[in-house]
Amino acid sequence: MPEVVVAKPREGKFNKNAARRVRVAGKIPAVLYGAGHDSVAIEVDPKQISRILFSETGHNTIFDVEIAGQPVAKAMIVDWQREPIKDQLIHIDLKRIALDKTLRVKVRVKLLGIPVGVKASGGILDQVLRQVEIECLPADIPANIAVDVSDLALFDSLRVSDLPHSGSIKFLNAEDATVAHVVSIREEAPTAAEAEAAAATAAATAAAATTTAEPEVAKKGKPETEAATKKPEAKK
Repeated sequence: MPEVVVAKPREGKFNKNAARRVRVAGKIPAVLYGAGHDSVAIEVDPKQISRILFSETGHNTIFDVEIAGQPVAKAMIVDWQREPIKDQLIHIDLKRIALDKTLRVKVRVKLLGIPVGVKASGGILDQVLRQVEIECLPADIPANIAVDVSDLALFDSLRVSDLPHSGSIKFLNAEDATVAHVVSIREEAPTAAEAEAAAATAAATAAAATTTAEPEVAKKGKPETEAATKKPEAKK
């Protein structure tokens, strides 16, 4: 049975003072729009909205909105605002949903198991994409996309193409996009060839520095030569 959010129409001016009065009364201001209907300013119970946001399906949850004198509307949460200090909900945007039309939503990727590259090779599992975007009918929106990563070896990658596909959902991310991979946390020692190349580079640098310094030595000797040529003049 779907969650039911009981809403009350807001009347009068829609400004900051009016919104503050709604929150003081224990409700939060909201707007319901979409599906070819006019937007409706309403107030809702923050506890009901929080329960939906923290459920398994989160903001992708489809629920019923009951407004006195209006037909029940299927809706989902598309945006919400929180007060940063107290972390309380202060505004909600709700969108009417047509059950026979596809939606584009973002769904969490849930990784299951411990990769063999972590257990046997000392790597770490790095999740690059925590959400993927999909297109499907409202009734087919999954709570998450779960995938087993136990077989991932060191330096192996899990891509969007490796996620479980079905005829009911369409992935909108690139199929070759990396979802997760097992990477090394150890700093590898240089190979013999790399060490030899580094030594050759250091030797060449030292030789260049010596060559550059030679003109300075010659310049330091110049005053001595000039002094030698002036000695006969002193005898005269």
